[in-house]
Amino acid sequence: MTTIEQEVVQHWTHGSLEEAIRNGLIASGHSLDKLQPDDLAPVDEFHMGGREATVHLAEKIDLKADVTVLDIGSGIGGPARFLAGRYGCRVVGVDVTPEYVKVADSLTGMVGLTGQVAFKIASATALPFDAESFDAAMLIHVAMNIADKEGLCAEVARVLKTDGVFGVYEVMQTGDGDLSYPVPWAETAALSFLATPATFRQALERGGFVVVAEENRRDFALDFFRRIRARMVESGPPPLGIHIHMGPAASEKIANMIENLERGLIAPIEMICRRT
Repeated sequence: MTTIEQEVVQHWTHGSLEEAIRNGLIASGHSLDKLQPDDLAPVDEFHMGGREATVHLAEKIDLKADVTVLDIGSGIGGPARFLAGRYGCRVVGVDVTPEYVKVADSLTGMVGLTGQVAFKIASATALPFDAESFDAAMLIHVAMNIADKEGLCAEVARVLKTDGVFGVYEVMQTGDGDLSYPVPWAETAALSFLATPATFRQALERGGFVVVAEENRRDFALDFFRRIRARMVESGPPPLGIHIHMGPAASEKIANMIENLERGLIAPIEMICRRT
């Protein structure tokens, strides 16, 4: 594991994340014995736009029940479980943070999807799979913590079958200027490795992909975060939500995220690619 990856693990490690999620579920009125995947959506879709963004990306990947999908930087497994539940496909998630993989496994068992979804501790730039192992892949809000974009894209291309679809939904640099920190993925600029859409596109093409569609989803993200901030101002954080991942600085991180979006410095960019 590289020094940067060790710092990433430290940043994302909560320490008692599963307990916090279980408590949030109970406080929200859910029975842990009858838990459904959708019950977890407020906390396990930890990216701009949450479940709506996952649905939007998944529809572009065109999944079927007989495919195997790789979820790179799978977190606690929300998007992976959504794909398995919605499309019936098999999903393998990898994440560098051990606590996330442990919680992902536990939550997947709680909703009865262990047979379709599996998780491994692994680096996105050194995937533990043979060449051409997967029919499709997705990357959701992960590359902000990865400096080597070309290495990342080449590694995804290696494990993806020819003509396989790679769905990317990433925070990218869209304007000049210094970001306000902290943000969800970094306390300071030292752990933030944002690329411009042009740079990311170039990394994909050098890695062996053709970008067939691209969409800037800044307005969608702004609306998402404004709704979250309004709810938190009005009634405080809900028992179950993405603030659980961010700890005591959640409000500050969300405020900075909105500011950076409003200033045009960043935006979530969706790219749909095919392996050549």
